[in-house]
Amino acid sequence: MAALTTVVAAAAATAVAGAVAGAGAATGTSVGAAPAPQQNDGCFSTSGGIRPFQLQNWKQKVSRTKKAEFIRTAEKFKNQVIIIEKDKHSHFYNQRSDFRIEHSMLEELENKLINSRKTERAKIQQQLAKIHNNVKKLQYQLKDVKPTPDFVEKLREMMEEIENAINTFKEEQRLIYEELIKEEKTTNNELNAISRKIDLWALGNSETEKAFRAISSKVPVDKVIPSTLPEEVVDFEKFLQQTGGRQGGWDDYDHQNFVKVRNKHKGKPAFVEEVLEYLPGRTQDEVQQHENWYQKFLALEERKKELKEEEEKEKKQLKERQRQFKLKLLLESYTQQKKEQEEVLKLEKEIREKAEKADKRKTAADEISRFQERDLHKLELKILDRQAKEDEKAEKQRRMAKLKEKVENNVSRDPSRLYKPTKGWKERTKNIGPTGSGRVLHIPHRAIPTWRQGI
Repeated sequence: MAALTTVVAAAAATAVAGAVAGAGAATGTSVGAAPAPQQNDGCFSTSGGIRPFQLQNWKQKVSRTKKAEFIRTAEKFKNQVIIIEKDKHSHFYNQRSDFRIEHSMLEELENKLINSRKTERAKIQQQLAKIHNNVKKLQYQLKDVKPTPDFVEKLREMMEEIENAINTFKEEQRLIYEELIKEEKTTNNELNAISRKIDLWALGNSETEKAFRAISSKVPVDKVIPSTLPEEVVDFEKFLQQTGGRQGGWDDYDHQNFVKVRNKHKGKPAFVEEVLEYLPGRTQDEVQQHENWYQKFLALEERKKELKEEEEKEKKQLKERQRQFKLKLLLESYTQQKKEQEEVLKLEKEIREKAEKADKRKTAADEISRFQERDLHKLELKILDRQAKEDEKAEKQRRMAKLKEKVENNVSRDPSRLYKPTKGWKERTKNIGPTGSGRVLHIPHRAIPTWRQGI
């Protein structure tokens, strides 16, 4: 019954985790993540890289595989619970007339547990339905994203509400699991105590031993002792039944005095005489027979004790192997998760690097185009400047030609004119006489400072 509750709760937790993972993926692609830059189809889409939607499909495929595996495990547990329930009902109903009162108590307890499971299941379904509706609302809001602060704040509040609901649900389930584990441990301890009591019933007082002897005289020992017990335990129980129980057919007083004196002498033969003093009603042969019986009893009991220690040791080893196996499973699960995370990070890194390379190629192409346009513009300006200079030169030559046409040169040729002085030279060699004569009235001097005047 506890297993069924655990399976239902685990299935519910997995369904919620899947729904929230889907919502988180949708939120990350619509609100949290910036819009991806447009790729250059000519240099990126044909390079054979992994696109983001391929990565998303891979994640969804892994999630579906895990969900399918969990559902198969849950179905397996469910079938096991059904089989156990059938076995339980068959045992109870076959012995219903013998244990009517006990069976009615068990039926009442079972009905209470069934009602409790139904109530708990309804509560879990209600919580899951509420979380599912909130996730659906969030997905509906993400279909029409508005880049406004109010809309982003609304989405954040909805996501926080969903997260709080999931955390509350997980905390409640964790507390329920802890309580179930405590109840399971308590039940195991009670069952172990009852099992020990059942084992001790065969080791009762002398009256019980006499009853066992009476039974053993009528019923074979193999039918009294279960055949599923170890051989050493069976031998020990047979020995007790055949020889009068744990006191060898003696009463409690005689046996206790025998054991006290024997322990005092540490099993030496001299203790027989002292036993006869304590037990005057016993003969030496009876004491010697009881000594032989007691030695065999101690040997069988020691063997049973060793067997019990071996069983406890095997149980500890089994628990240790189970613990190691669980640790191995956890380690393998952690290694697998880490490997998957590394693969995802590697794919994301490759996608990011390819996108960066595409951006760089696009930027380089834009720069090359811009430089080519600049060089072409400079070349056009240079050609225009050269053409303007050529046009200006041609215009100047044309004007000079027109001026030459207007000015007529009618000077006759005179070789003797070459040796004649020019007008400039004549002006230079011309004799200039004095401009006048007379008394100089004033000679200019430098000015005298005011502070030196009159000195």
